[in-house]
Amino acid sequence: MKSGLSLIALALAVAVPAIVHAEDKNDKAKAEKPADYEPQIRTTKLSGTFGGQRINYAATIGETIIRNKDGVPEVAVVTTSYVKEPRDTSRPVTFLFNGGPGSGTVWLMMGAFGPKRVAIPGTGVDDGAPPWPIVDNPDALLDVTDIVFIDPPGTGFSHLIGKADPKDYYGVTQDAKLVAEVIRRWLADNGRWNSPKYLGGESYGTTRTAAVAHQLMNATYNDVAFNGLILISTVLDFAAGADTPGNELSPVTNLPSMAVTALYHGKASASSVEAFAEEARQWAIGPYATALLKGQKLQGEERAAIRRELARFTGLSETWLEQADLRVTPARFYKELLRDRGLTVGRLDSRYTGKDYDHAGETPDNDPSFYGIDASYTAAINSWLRDGLGFRTDREYQSISGIGGQWDWRIGGRDTNAYLNVAPYIGQAMRENSGLRVLVAQGWYDFATPFFAAEYALSRTGIPQDRITFTYYDAGHMMYIRDEDRRKLSEDVRAFIRAR
Repeated sequence: MKSGLSLIALALAVAVPAIVHAEDKNDKAKAEKPADYEPQIRTTKLSGTFGGQRINYAATIGETIIRNKDGVPEVAVVTTSYVKEPRDTSRPVTFLFNGGPGSGTVWLMMGAFGPKRVAIPGTGVDDGAPPWPIVDNPDALLDVTDIVFIDPPGTGFSHLIGKADPKDYYGVTQDAKLVAEVIRRWLADNGRWNSPKYLGGESYGTTRTAAVAHQLMNATYNDVAFNGLILISTVLDFAAGADTPGNELSPVTNLPSMAVTALYHGKASASSVEAFAEEARQWAIGPYATALLKGQKLQGEERAAIRRELARFTGLSETWLEQADLRVTPARFYKELLRDRGLTVGRLDSRYTGKDYDHAGETPDNDPSFYGIDASYTAAINSWLRDGLGFRTDREYQSISGIGGQWDWRIGGRDTNAYLNVAPYIGQAMRENSGLRVLVAQGWYDFATPFFAAEYALSRTGIPQDRITFTYYDAGHMMYIRDEDRRKLSEDVRAFIRAR
């Protein structure tokens, strides 16, 4: 008996460490594998008057969880949707995002198309200090379309989870694939596969629009067709706009924006903005482009004639232009145009002016058209999403984050971003979808995404011209901050959606 107990004790002595060791391994595995992420979803029933119609709608802010191939959650993407009630699957649905990369949807949601907006001057005067009024927005688009605002990771409240690698999501193509998956998930979850669909963005959001459309219609999925693309403050051809020595397209595509800015500030004269913009377009793409392409062979009276015209269009002195070798970078223009008044002009909106530490610098201290509006929009989006829609998080809302510094700009398998141009994506999508139309909305006073650069990019070979509509506004990059232009933009988008 004693011997039997000894054998049992020996067996336990051997087995128990093995069991404990197995439990240790399981505990370690559990610790290494992130706990499953429970998405937060909040829905609020609201009503408002949009486009002259009283609309009941459901506002839903929620997280879409993206998992890796092993089923581990890696990304929480926050979408904010506004859907008319009762639900009507025959209604269009429009997916919108902002740009950056690293910019949240705060700008389009609280400035242009959401049911609430922040009221600021929008006339070249800064937004001052809080509180800022958050008011009903009758220009929101809910009378013609349901709206889904998407914040990719690193923007808004969206974020990577656990040990997710930023390289898998921060890049032109990586980001487009992620947003494409979020859109497909939303369509499936909401029964909207056969609804008319629109896709759009602002600034880099137009780049994303082209790349996401490519993923959904031509590359990864090939199963989501859009009725229209909405490009607000468009940038598609990054090479053309690169302010790099030797790139002659940058001064050409920026010249018309310099001309209308000079006109606005009284440094040039013309009968109208539209007339002067057209005159500047024709001169820039003709005599000016020809002259720049001649390089140092441009001499004598021919050079003098170009210099005189360049001074007339830009409002800058011939002496300064000669010292700049007839090539004016935007950053220098912001500082030089109103140097005699001790002022700089804005990049996002050149109607805005600012005062630098001194007047002797080469470029401005900051962009007065950005610091003139940023605090009000950030306050408004936090107030609306947290208090109005009940989203609970300890995370900061990223209006403008730093993920652009980690961005992978390569497309099409190339090893370089020396010629980054997503306009051909739009051309292919239009050629392969006869029902696809494009709306391009540009502010006259926008140097971040100049109107002539957008026109140039979309006039290239392979892009059908008969289904592209351009509209123009008497403001800058975020034209909707000006009340008249917000109403005009809203009506232009409404007309575009109704015309399907």
